[in-house]
Amino acid sequence: METNILQWIGYAASVIIALSMTMNSIVKFRWINLAGAITFSSYGFLIGALPVGFLNGFIVSVDIYYLITFYTKKELFETMEVRADNKYLLRFLEFHNKEIQKFFPGFRYKPEMNTISFFVLRNTAVAGLFLAHREDNNILKVGLDYVIPEYRDFKNGRFIYLRLRKKFINDGFDKVMTSGNSAKYVKYLRKIGFSADKKGMFVKVLDRSV
Repeated sequence: METNILQWIGYAASVIIALSMTMNSIVKFRWINLAGAITFSSYGFLIGALPVGFLNGFIVSVDIYYLITFYTKKELFETMEVRADNKYLLRFLEFHNKEIQKFFPGFRYKPEMNTISFFVLRNTAVAGLFLAHREDNNILKVGLDYVIPEYRDFKNGRFIYLRLRKKFINDGFDKVMTSGNSAKYVKYLRKIGFSADKKGMFVKVLDRSV
């Protein structure tokens, strides 16, 4: 019985490690790999395989180090506004279209709709694209808020909807509105403070007092 339990711990550790290797996001990789390394290290010590235990214990410390570094390091966020017919913008949309469709099924670029178009830069690297337009005079209607896989850690969203809040308010917007086109996008919206209204749209009020 005890042997079977130990075997299942070993199997579980292997599955977790394998799962971590499928992650596009380096942060998700580190968290899942950390869980796998802890499980494998425990398994190694339980069966008396000290090299396995110590090796995975070392991997645990490495994962923790990089996670602490990630969450404590300061990054420079910037926006780079582009025209609706910008060639890089069009190429970016074409290149990432398959991934975009996962979060925004049926998305088609309508340049005439965009009154706000900018890339989000993290330490000068392009991390995402934000497209929106004015609706009913005071509503910022989001058409696309796409983040490339390597940067999907919610920092882009917090930058746009928290640090750029005053800019949007100064431009005359009272709220941001978007549709939850996919379960993944809805999860992202709720994480950064959006809530669903009676029509099924997701809304975030731009609080001037914050």
